[in-house]
Amino acid sequence: MLKYIRGEIYRLIHKKSMYIFFAALFAGYLFITYVRSGGYNEESIVNEAFNLFNFLPVLAGGFFFAAIYTDDLNSKNLTSLVGFGLSKLIIVIAKFVLISLFGALGFGLVPLVHCGVYAVLGWKATADTWSMIYAVSAKYFLTTVAFSVLSGIVVYGLQRTTFAIVTYVLLAFGVVSGLLAMGLKTFAPGLINYLMSGISDRVFAGMIGGGALIAPVVEYIIYVAIAAVLSALAFYRKEMEF
Repeated sequence: MLKYIRGEIYRLIHKKSMYIFFAALFAGYLFITYVRSGGYNEESIVNEAFNLFNFLPVLAGGFFFAAIYTDDLNSKNLTSLVGFGLSKLIIVIAKFVLISLFGALGFGLVPLVHCGVYAVLGWKATADTWSMIYAVSAKYFLTTVAFSVLSGIVVYGLQRTTFAIVTYVLLAFGVVSGLLAMGLKTFAPGLINYLMSGISDRVFAGMIGGGALIAPVVEYIIYVAIAAVLSALAFYRKEMEF
């Protein structure tokens, strides 16, 4: 598994489209920030961080999901990996490790970039501001990983890139959570807090001192573990042509 993960890391860090994509995102971020900078105040650095991170699971997370999970489908490499004897379970675990690593790297760097840009504009982040922004980043990092693993069920069960990408985007935009919440309000309102949106909100609250942290973290681990198991089961049940 380690050899496969190392090979995937090498492939991803040499992926030119990744650098072009994130350079374009950064340029767009700089443009929007500069245009809106005239109305900023001391609270803007945190308020705008919330706005920024709202889109990152779709944009940054979407790119990582596509590069890690669906590139193998497009290149027909998934069949080759299984054909050469790599366990399907190992592939599922490796993909989880990869999305976690690259997600952590991306969501760890964004607060540095965000606070750095605002420092240039004259709004320096305080220690409390740094803590808040990294808490926001952690919340959306967790949802990105969870939605990627959950979308992995579609990747391995259907092995169709379009269906997998659409599933991830619907999850990242909150469409699925919104529809489920609407249904649960009528039949089981107490379960709304156990959707991924509710779990990540409670993890965030725990990180900023607004509630318990251990319980939602345990719930998150269970959520991701179940999604990974379902991904593996879907993969094993899928017949592959060699």
